[in-house]
Amino acid sequence: MSVEYAAELIRAGRLVAFPTETVYGLGANAFDAAAVERIFAAKRRPHTSPLIVHVDGIEMARGLALRWPEAAEKLARLYWPGPLTLVVPKRPEIPDVVTAGLATVGLRMPAHPLALALIRAAGVPIAGPSANRFTELSPTAAAHIPEELADYVLDGGPARVGIESTVLSLVDRPLLLRHGVIPLPEIEAAIGPVAVAGEAPAEGPHASPGMHRRHYRPTTPLLLVDACAPDPEGRGAWLRIGREMPADPREYAAALYGTLHRLDAAGLDWIAVENPPDKPEWAGVRDRLQRASVR
Repeated sequence: MSVEYAAELIRAGRLVAFPTETVYGLGANAFDAAAVERIFAAKRRPHTSPLIVHVDGIEMARGLALRWPEAAEKLARLYWPGPLTLVVPKRPEIPDVVTAGLATVGLRMPAHPLALALIRAAGVPIAGPSANRFTELSPTAAAHIPEELADYVLDGGPARVGIESTVLSLVDRPLLLRHGVIPLPEIEAAIGPVAVAGEAPAEGPHASPGMHRRHYRPTTPLLLVDACAPDPEGRGAWLRIGREMPADPREYAAALYGTLHRLDAAGLDWIAVENPPDKPEWAGVRDRLQRASVR
């Protein structure tokens, strides 16, 4: 089994779980509406949540964009391959099911050699949300992927970034739709002021994946608390910064989902997580933990 086999499956309309530097994705040919529908069915994902389309470079991204702003070119050259998704107006070749019916598409060039090899071998862009059931913990290792979710799993080892990409809309004014490991001030230093989106609407399409209030959840209740809070009742585990978890925000992000997967399998009553600092470099981690704590 190989990248070539996985590419054959993609071309045939099948689903392939593939590694990226953020999390593992569940991929299908982005031009094949029927294959993309299989992603939504497998994940039990609402069609109001759009998918990110993975490309092998800036040239492929330009070919999918109805308009490719100067800011998109600048950010792509600065951060690609890497954990940044750029939302731009889409060409009609991309089916509406990919984009929740919106006239925009999120594009990203992943920084994983197997992901890039898969896209190039398949010869098509790959629509790929995280390879998990909707709202559950994202997989950062092949072993985290639910059985029978994909037709084939391409194992590329552990994800080194560990949380999903930053998502930035460049349709009108720059608008941050989802926090990631790239701090907002760093993006603003490159392209100027960036607004931050509020909560997604209760109904209708979302501008980006990852905007549901409840998301990224382990089965075990996750409690977001101060480090000095007392233990809840029952049997549980603590995740405190600089103790059970790294003090560096990028190292913390890389360890987060793997740690939660491990604790989720331990039959605990609770997982208590120290509130991360309210600082730009922690914004991606804070976002994931806040959504994961909603029951």
